[in-house]
Amino acid sequence: MKLIMLIVDESRKEELEVFLSHAEGVVGFTELPNAIGVGTTGLRLGSRAFPATSAVIFTVVAPQASERLVAALKEHCRECGEKLKMFAWAVEEVM
Repeated sequence: MKLIMLIVDESRKEELEVFLSHAEGVVGFTELPNAIGVGTTGLRLGSRAFPATSAVIFTVVAPQASERLVAALKEHCRECGEKLKMFAWAVEEVM
């Protein structure tokens, strides 16, 4: 199994939710909205001075599905540029 973590600009999260809802191998996902932080896209603090925020979305998929999902996400979000970050980890156990 693979854990896929996606960090996306809050303004694009609904588009990603729809994509994941129809993606092959994705049974469900968990979202942490209004994430704040600092990175290559700048300050995302949800404040008046830096109003942008991100959403963090997690999904766990089978290894073969993760390869297809990653490829499909890259194609789907080609125009997203720096507005999507993706990380993947091996999952040893699911309860």
